[in-house]
Amino acid sequence: MPDKKKSPAAKITDRRMNKPQGSKSTKAAEPARSAATRDGAVAAMKLFHARKLQEARDLFQSAAAGPERDVAQRAKLHISMCDRRLQQATVTLKTAEDYYNYGVALMNARNIGEARSHLEKALAMAPDTDHIHYALALAQALSGDSANAYENLRRAIELEPRNRIIARQDTDFAPLANQPPFDMLLFPEKKGW
Repeated sequence: MPDKKKSPAAKITDRRMNKPQGSKSTKAAEPARSAATRDGAVAAMKLFHARKLQEARDLFQSAAAGPERDVAQRAKLHISMCDRRLQQATVTLKTAEDYYNYGVALMNARNIGEARSHLEKALAMAPDTDHIHYALALAQALSGDSANAYENLRRAIELEPRNRIIARQDTDFAPLANQPPFDMLLFPEKKGW
């Protein structure tokens, strides 16, 4: 009887059936390794969002070497973002206004300690500037230094009386507004009541 040619579908089936099977321990290790890579990528993302870029970059490196291509690709993109942000030039501040603006930006990002430092430098350069006193008072109030906050707010109001109205409406001063001595500073009209 003549030999029959196998159909293409039969060839594929033969190849699948004749393929050597790997050991079960390798198959079980692969999902565990993938999960570890994903967990590392999740931890790296948390560090990335917390702006701990060097630590995040290190975790992204290990995730990029993992078995999952999509995770590795995203990790490589985040590595390049970390590199760009780590290489950004440092800020050069020269004037009191530069220190003030940078301090306010840090305060808005809720980096209060560094904001106070820059605002104090601005105040040392321009000691009779009401908006610097006001911003420093705000940073001090947010960091829990109410005594210095009071003094700087008092000086800001002394230099520019409109700062009293601004402070009354400022939600960051709200926790202190009804406490002595801030209540008398912000609401002097209540003195006679």
